[in-house]
Amino acid sequence: MFLKKISLVNFRNYSQISIDFDKKINIFIGNNAQGKTNILESIYVLSITKSHRCSKDSFLIKQGELFTKITGEIVHENSLKKSYEVLINSKGKKVSINDIPLRKMSEYLSNINTIMFCPDDLEILKGPPQGRRYFLNVEIGQFYNNYLKYINDYNKVLKNRNEYLKTSNKIDKVYFNVLTNELIRLNIEILNFRKNYIDKINYHIKKIYKDLTKKEDILVKYESFVDMNSKDLYGLIKEKYDKVYYQELQQKTTLIGVHRDDFSIYLDNVKINNFGSQGQHRIAILCFKLSEIEMMRENKYVKPILLLDDIFSELDKEKKENIIKYIDNDLQVFITSTDINNIDTKLIEKADVFYVENAKVYERGEKDGRE
Repeated sequence: MFLKKISLVNFRNYSQISIDFDKKINIFIGNNAQGKTNILESIYVLSITKSHRCSKDSFLIKQGELFTKITGEIVHENSLKKSYEVLINSKGKKVSINDIPLRKMSEYLSNINTIMFCPDDLEILKGPPQGRRYFLNVEIGQFYNNYLKYINDYNKVLKNRNEYLKTSNKIDKVYFNVLTNELIRLNIEILNFRKNYIDKINYHIKKIYKDLTKKEDILVKYESFVDMNSKDLYGLIKEKYDKVYYQELQQKTTLIGVHRDDFSIYLDNVKINNFGSQGQHRIAILCFKLSEIEMMRENKYVKPILLLDDIFSELDKEKKENIIKYIDNDLQVFITSTDINNIDTKLIEKADVFYVENAKVYERGEKDGRE
């Protein structure tokens, strides 16, 4: 997978810009608040249709403008070239492939696979469970084409069930059971996706963690409201809902389900979510995402686009070198840094280097005095 070109209109601090990419490794150098992270964010939005930095799409629109548009040209593994577009305005979001508008977002997602590494990754483990669920949904959605459809269906049924609990003075048990049975079905589908995904992560993560730290004891643990290994998952989940039935009537909300599940990472048998050091959090999430690269290669036969937003400044020399072994393997990589000296010279020699100042991008060697 190779991004040949990206064009932005009214995105963040960019009015209009197009950048062509000829090499696998692309490095953006610039001071803070100049626009280098916005370039990586635009690639991520082109892939996921959402930002990794903000929850409101309106924040992506340049101040004073009415819309933003991101267009990218991708060469896929089969050498097939496709054009992708994400348009965001006050009415919502539209996506298209090869200038053909798509009615369903699920038809667009998972076409472009990206893995983002950024300083905010620390919040994945330190933050609340809903942040980890969101992260997991985005990552699994890239891996399994129809996963997000099940998430959307689940959320619709959950919303209907909660509204019924809140507004009904007398519960119609037949109708309520219909909602509950549908929720159980979707719980099972989503749990199977999540279990398979975490199992695949754990298959790769030990080796990667050992390569980076010389240690082996790392485990990603999915924390569910139910035993996912049960032979009668439907019966077990139904029993759980039956047990909380009267509590749900009192509290007027759905108390259990995948919408309340979580995951944790253990180092040396110690859960690090709330108590691990910043360094432990950083290396754990780094290993998680490097595992995703291996999963995409092995299971989807896809080489994802890597987005590395100012991560090298926080790592020691040995970890930098080990990470380079993973990224310098026929993958397209986009890197940002405030200082080119933070980046290994082996990468720089193979890279196109861009300098970013005031929402203007200059390639190394252009006629502005740069070398």
